[in-house]
Amino acid sequence: MNGLIGKKIGMTSVFTEAGKNVACTVVEALPNVVTQVKTEDTDGYFAVQMSYEGTSKEKNTTQQMQGHLSAAGIKSTQKTVEFRDCTLEKNVGDSVAIDDIFAEGDVVNAIGTSKGKGFQGVVKRHNFRGVGDATHGQHNRQRAPGSIGAASYPARVFKGMRMAGRTGGDRIKMKNLNVIKVLPEKNILLIKGAIPGHKGSLVILEKF
Repeated sequence: MNGLIGKKIGMTSVFTEAGKNVACTVVEALPNVVTQVKTEDTDGYFAVQMSYEGTSKEKNTTQQMQGHLSAAGIKSTQKTVEFRDCTLEKNVGDSVAIDDIFAEGDVVNAIGTSKGKGFQGVVKRHNFRGVGDATHGQHNRQRAPGSIGAASYPARVFKGMRMAGRTGGDRIKMKNLNVIKVLPEKNILLIKGAIPGHKGSLVILEKF
């Protein structure tokens, strides 16, 4: 599995050769630095660890991490990800550019953290319909969750009950997204569809 760490810039739309307008996400994938290469002899499996420097600062990086990154010639990293069974033949300290992995027409998976929406009710959080008929004695109950428990037995609410709570901020993987366009001179990828996360958030792109 090959991949890169990028930053979500925003969304736009492009026209395909067939004249169809397609919505896509713009991802800036600056060259990642290989910070570790794991092999079956030393670690029991093969993987390539890549780091995205981004806007990281040395003062926010622990000394242990600085010592680990020193072998690759960098002092700080904003995010570090390990890609198992990576087919790239790279050494520690090498850079991996966007056109080393991706090409137009590729199918990728995008992993990101969804937008946080704070404490929400069951209608927004779990798509409850609410009380459809607001008449017949209903008062301030249109968006209420309804009954959540039983009687004296079992006298408790079961785990996993869909209730109000904090929404968003989850790790989400969007699978089988098409790469519409690759702009290596600008380190830009155009990926069809939406990718979780706010503008400026980091995303992991996987290619199988």
